[in-house]
Amino acid sequence: QEVLGEDKLMAILKERELKIYWGTATTGKPHVAYFVPMSKIADFLKAGCEVTILFADLHAYLDNMKAPWELLELRTRYYENVIKAMLESIGVPLEKLKFVRGTDYQLSKEYTLDVYRLSSVVTQHDAKKAGAEVVKQVEHPLLSGLLYPGLQALDEEYLKVDAQFGGVDQRKIFTFAEKYLPSLGYAKRVHLMNPMVPGLTGSKMSSSEEDSKIDLLDRKEDVKKKLKKAFCEPGNVENNGVLSFIKHVLFPLKSEFVVLREEKWGGNKTYTAYEALEKDFAEQVVHPGDLKNSVEVALNKLLDPIREKFNSPELKKLTNAAYPNPSKAKPAEKGTKNSEPENVVPSRLDIRVGKVISVEKHPDADSLYVEKIDVGEPEPRTVVSGLVQFVPKEQLQDRLVVLLCNLKPQKMRGVESQGMVLCASSVGEPRQVEPLDPPAGCCAGERVYVEGYEGGEPDDELKPKKKVFEKLQADFRVSEDCVAQWKQRNFLTKLGRVSCKSLKGGTIS
Repeated sequence: QEVLGEDKLMAILKERELKIYWGTATTGKPHVAYFVPMSKIADFLKAGCEVTILFADLHAYLDNMKAPWELLELRTRYYENVIKAMLESIGVPLEKLKFVRGTDYQLSKEYTLDVYRLSSVVTQHDAKKAGAEVVKQVEHPLLSGLLYPGLQALDEEYLKVDAQFGGVDQRKIFTFAEKYLPSLGYAKRVHLMNPMVPGLTGSKMSSSEEDSKIDLLDRKEDVKKKLKKAFCEPGNVENNGVLSFIKHVLFPLKSEFVVLREEKWGGNKTYTAYEALEKDFAEQVVHPGDLKNSVEVALNKLLDPIREKFNSPELKKLTNAAYPNPSKAKPAEKGTKNSEPENVVPSRLDIRVGKVISVEKHPDADSLYVEKIDVGEPEPRTVVSGLVQFVPKEQLQDRLVVLLCNLKPQKMRGVESQGMVLCASSVGEPRQVEPLDPPAGCCAGERVYVEGYEGGEPDDELKPKKKVFEKLQADFRVSEDCVAQWKQRNFLTKLGRVSCKSLKGGTIS
């Protein structure tokens, strides 16, 4: 719809191919309007551009916490899988694309320092204005929403691109970037914008407005129902979401559109120019019912490969974990007194990231260490671990570990242990043991949870007679890529997966 910096774009193209990025904040589920930028990404690749797709996970949290910290990793994985499936559905070769997560570089020292530098020159007025059409607007806005535009501007520098591509709703952020990046000594980038597709209700298609959009995983009957309710008044071409979808998605992908109708109404008609279709609709030559039915058929052809891919048990599980059903989450987490299988769930375990402050040999046991471990409480916990023959003392000192914190304290050879360091163990002989590793960058006290069980409250103290930990531990395993799991669901922190160094297929105790 619009290009800012066309002269610069032309100058770059005289020397080399363009480096461009498109970013998406990993919040609500992507919907069919995402085919608009996807089809344009296909154009960029055909033109020889180097294209980077950014999964802006940190942005998703900053935008009024649309993605809670505990769901950030899951939502990002969902976006990555669904967007790759979309691109494959329209024939885009994935090997030509580069995929990046925001937290891969946005937590670095250099980037953080630039955020502070930017905050020293940006006014509150400009930050608020820049995010007005992108960041959720509320009566009492959070400071995080003011940071959002600055981070998006800095992404252009840190991704080392010439241009950023996005919807026209991003325009204020793009002009913000053009104004403020040079104040840090960074180059002004080119900005390219696609139009926004109206939703089925006539306004902007939005993840948060269910009736306005068709989800990429909606069943065929749901697609039919939503299109049936869509605003498509006879002869009205203004704010018509059905026509807009044909114009911005179906025509660019296929270069034609077939209106399907019975012989008595003139039979099928193929349009090779959108303007001709719009003219016929305005003159009521094409009926809204026929238009909706034709879009339904064309859309299902695009969605079928995506649905098929997400029919796998692994991706079904990911979808449910990344977007838990609020009405089902609480009973599933808490269970009932009379329902043992529902009640014994991983969210009952208080597992946290700990930092080992000191390590000494137990005074009365050669095989035991006594550790002081910081788990984000006023005082470090004393923990006794049988790791002497497996892990040298210097390898434990100052390292991050994963600690089970709500076991009943227990005396081990006269020293009370206030937790258990979780470790991977080899299955065969000789036995090998490795403490589990939280992702780099974690802080002491951060919660460790099992994907899909992030919402529940842990027990204050696990009752030994109930054997909750023992029942759950029976299904603890290390995957073939060394990730800690319960029933094939990953152990996670807000920064990613918990793993071990090398014990594939091992147990966890």
